[in-house]
Amino acid sequence: MSKRTAEDLADAIEILPNEVEGGDDDSELSEGSKEPAAAVVGGDDFMHTDDFRRLFVGFVMVDTLVAMRWLDTKWHKVVERKLIELEEDEPFGEIIVHGGNDVSLSKVDSHAWRERNKQVTKVVFLLNITKVGGHACYLASNLVIVDIPEGITSIGWASFGGFSSLKDIKFPKSLTSIGAYSFNRCSSLEEVDLLHTHVEELNTYAFGDCTSLREMKVPDSLQMVGEDVFCGCSKLVPSTIDVEDKTNHDDVTSEVVAYLRSIQ
Repeated sequence: MSKRTAEDLADAIEILPNEVEGGDDDSELSEGSKEPAAAVVGGDDFMHTDDFRRLFVGFVMVDTLVAMRWLDTKWHKVVERKLIELEEDEPFGEIIVHGGNDVSLSKVDSHAWRERNKQVTKVVFLLNITKVGGHACYLASNLVIVDIPEGITSIGWASFGGFSSLKDIKFPKSLTSIGAYSFNRCSSLEEVDLLHTHVEELNTYAFGDCTSLREMKVPDSLQMVGEDVFCGCSKLVPSTIDVEDKTNHDDVTSEVVAYLRSIQ
């Protein structure tokens, strides 16, 4: 219990008995009254009453809620600092997505990053993040399933690029944007279901070279499809639709979106 809570409790214990005890007129009944006089509560007796128990529990709950609020905003920052302190080439077996910060190109191009991510079989998302940073999980080639939690609204540049073993992605309803190259070269991915999401944009090459992709469900909220989004996805988009036309991008967007909606 905090110092402030202890002082408040001590004050309550000191004041309440005096109020109950009161003056002569309050603590005693008039002569001839048939009702018994009120019991005087004081000293240690008060600590055994229901009033004391309720007061004590109230102070404990306030302290607990304050502590929980502090932990909720601070704990993921502690974890992030610890992750930075670890050696870069230490194998985890999992990737921890935290903070929504982009990973630098120099880091993802390093031999240590590539070797480490070959061993990854699980992605863990910390609480209270709304974005998956760029290159956050890049080249985790043995990862099979990704479950992106509710609350995340955007997926950054090449976040899940090069997941050659990826077969299943679960997207949150809160998602509104899928960044450029986000899922490029996920060559084992066959189906993508965005129908329940609020996705508004699929950016450049987001699903490029997903050579096994044959089914794509998109929501009514989808407004923009970037250049080459489905480049190399011959099982999904027929050759009659030019997904690489950079001169009339608005026409490409309309045609691709219309086609995707027609087949779902």
